[in-house]
Amino acid sequence: MSILNAVATASTGFTVHNPFNGQPVGEVATATPAEIVTAITRAKSAQAAFRRSMPATRRALLNALVAEIAGDADNLARIISSEMGKTIREARNEVRRAQNTLKLSGDAATFLDGEALHCGIVEGGADRLATITYEPVGVVGAITPFNYPLNLLCHKLGPAIAAGNAVVAKPSPKAPLAAARLAELAEKAGWPRHLFQVVHGGADAALALARGPIDLLSFTGGPAAGLALKNASGLVRCLMELGGNDPLFVLPDADLDKAVATAIGHRFEIAGQSCAAVKKLYLHKDIEKAFTEKLLAAVDAVEFGDPALEDTDMGPVIDGLAAKMVEERVNATLSMNGAKLLTGGTRHDTLFTPTVIAGIAADAPVIADETFGPIIAIRSFTDAAAAIAEVNAGVYGLQAGVFTNDHALIRQFSRDLIVGGVMINEGPDFRAEHVPFGGVKKSGLGREGVRITLREMSETKVVID
Repeated sequence: MSILNAVATASTGFTVHNPFNGQPVGEVATATPAEIVTAITRAKSAQAAFRRSMPATRRALLNALVAEIAGDADNLARIISSEMGKTIREARNEVRRAQNTLKLSGDAATFLDGEALHCGIVEGGADRLATITYEPVGVVGAITPFNYPLNLLCHKLGPAIAAGNAVVAKPSPKAPLAAARLAELAEKAGWPRHLFQVVHGGADAALALARGPIDLLSFTGGPAAGLALKNASGLVRCLMELGGNDPLFVLPDADLDKAVATAIGHRFEIAGQSCAAVKKLYLHKDIEKAFTEKLLAAVDAVEFGDPALEDTDMGPVIDGLAAKMVEERVNATLSMNGAKLLTGGTRHDTLFTPTVIAGIAADAPVIADETFGPIIAIRSFTDAAAAIAEVNAGVYGLQAGVFTNDHALIRQFSRDLIVGGVMINEGPDFRAEHVPFGGVKKSGLGREGVRITLREMSETKVVID
């Protein structure tokens, strides 16, 4: 059986279903642990030849893949939309961003510069020079989630190839088809055989990859799975993007219309299933009423339903189990004193209506826990320091958004929030492909973003002469 894009059978593979209508959209073969080790071994052989490649060669390979993606963009968007339920417009945007990620990676390959340091500050070093260079780490094991099945893989693949590595990727079994197609496109682009391989499966396959003879593990997913994989990988370097419970703060001087549009866009995109989505909305008491009125009007205009239709703004969550979990969390929150459902709150199979809840306590499930669903949870505040402290008390620290033009407040939030990124007059889900992205506490280890990942996926070597 070919490890790459093998044809599934009833005993070796699984069928991928459209989250919206339940229709089968593709099949993939499940790799055994032995086959995953074989893939890693082949990757090591490919990387041994590739590690000495020139940066210009790596850039050319990445740009060739960008060209193949551009030619297959409509098909890729349909694959993404059908396998994980994001709207066709969202899927097209992901395809565009994936191309940008790979192009930036190719450009960055030519800027993996070393440096020279004089050693004269120590005895015997007067005539010695230290040359610092960056070498490929080897084989990267890349485990990716369902929510951005193409671009998040490219965020691992692009820098890995730019640094001279090979990649064995295992996508989420809930959305594996875009990754399989990307591997086919890499082959069409003339990539060296086995430099990039995709294996399929669930938790067992992920553990097999982590335990295999890889040189670096890059994982995006939940904290529990991340910890299990980190423990399984031993002393292998790990890059972990593990989620967030991200706040958006709106202060009295904020542009309310822009803040409302941001809250809508950063919460209902892919039905709220993004690690940096607006999970909780902190409204200053002075603007809470006006903001909420504008927010409810905007929520009412959100078209949700079939993600294949051009006018759909929001599709389903990934599966029925996820929808039920959102429903249970909403109901648990509404059972608490003071909580008030302002709109939504109903489930139709995998569709969950855009929902707004106010009057919520700090320990309510939709505030205290990361919720992957289209829920806007409102907290009211008057004291910025107290609101910051409440957020900092949580277990996550990915990103935060702050709407204000007050320079003192901007400094206060930027300085005091214990998170990986603070977005000013923007939502926490804002990301540029070349900028470091990641968090603290249970939000992860290390950072992604083309330039910094290039260094993360390299080994530092020092030669003193």
